[in-house]
Amino acid sequence: MPRHAPHNTEAVNSDSFLDIVASVVSIMIIMVVMEGVRIRNTPVTLDVAGHPAKQALQADLAAEQAERGEVYKAVEEVKGMQQQTTVRKLERDAMATMVAVVEKKIEERRRRLDGAKQTEFDISRNLSESKLQLQQLEQQRERVEQEESAPVVIESYPTPISRAVDGPEAHLLISNGRVVFVPLEPLLTQLQTSAKREATRLVGESEITETVGPVEGFRMKYTIERHDVAPDVSSRVRGGAYARLQRWTLIPTSNDLGEPVRLALLDDSDFHRTLAKILPGRTTITIWVYPDGFDAFRQVRKELYRRGYTIAARPLPPGQQISGSPDGSKSAAQ
Repeated sequence: MPRHAPHNTEAVNSDSFLDIVASVVSIMIIMVVMEGVRIRNTPVTLDVAGHPAKQALQADLAAEQAERGEVYKAVEEVKGMQQQTTVRKLERDAMATMVAVVEKKIEERRRRLDGAKQTEFDISRNLSESKLQLQQLEQQRERVEQEESAPVVIESYPTPISRAVDGPEAHLLISNGRVVFVPLEPLLTQLQTSAKREATRLVGESEITETVGPVEGFRMKYTIERHDVAPDVSSRVRGGAYARLQRWTLIPTSNDLGEPVRLALLDDSDFHRTLAKILPGRTTITIWVYPDGFDAFRQVRKELYRRGYTIAARPLPPGQQISGSPDGSKSAAQ
């Protein structure tokens, strides 16, 4: 039988292995502690250059510095005005003192004179004062004569004889200092189409309210009602019912429609471009205006008269929209 060779390896010492592990762990702990100390002693820098809060803060600081500069400037101006006021007060006091001294000397001189001399002195003094006043009046008259008087402009408008508008009519609204053409005819056309479509509902309802548009920034709210007709045997009139328009009202979709009057009067404005499509002499322009727009109305009226248009004015109470009904009145043109 083969013989096994004996193994002479020594057994592993467990105490030595534990010492090695402990040494490694100790070294790692020391390194962690040293790294922690290094991190703690390192200064922390935070870059917030592009942060919105910092930008806002810098803007506020700049604004505050600018305002502070304005305040300092105002303070300096006030100080300067106070100094000027003090100087002027001292000058007035000095002048008053000099006048008082002169008057006192004159009065003393007058007292030293006898009665006749005093009368002569008073007359001479009054004469000197009168000559001085006359000289001042002459200077004022010369200044007035040299100034060019401003020419007086007299604006002429057609005679205030009005007539009812029967032909084509364009509508213009002046509101909030702005002027805008009102698309009344297109909206009335939509109203007729909508009313014919909705009239069948009047079989079961007494009235119907609907809205059409918008057209060029305006809507139109209207109400139609059922009108019943009783039969009349004597006149052989059959009973029945038909739809009748009760009222319509224009509703602007915004408070800033159109353009400001000062811009509308320029040659390249939307106002003039629309006006160029309306022939003068054939179409009457009705201007709807609120009480706070009368100054603007006069400017627009002047421009329209200059271009040869016939004008009709329809004042509106504050807060009331443009509206109409079959029982309403026609515009009166001039």
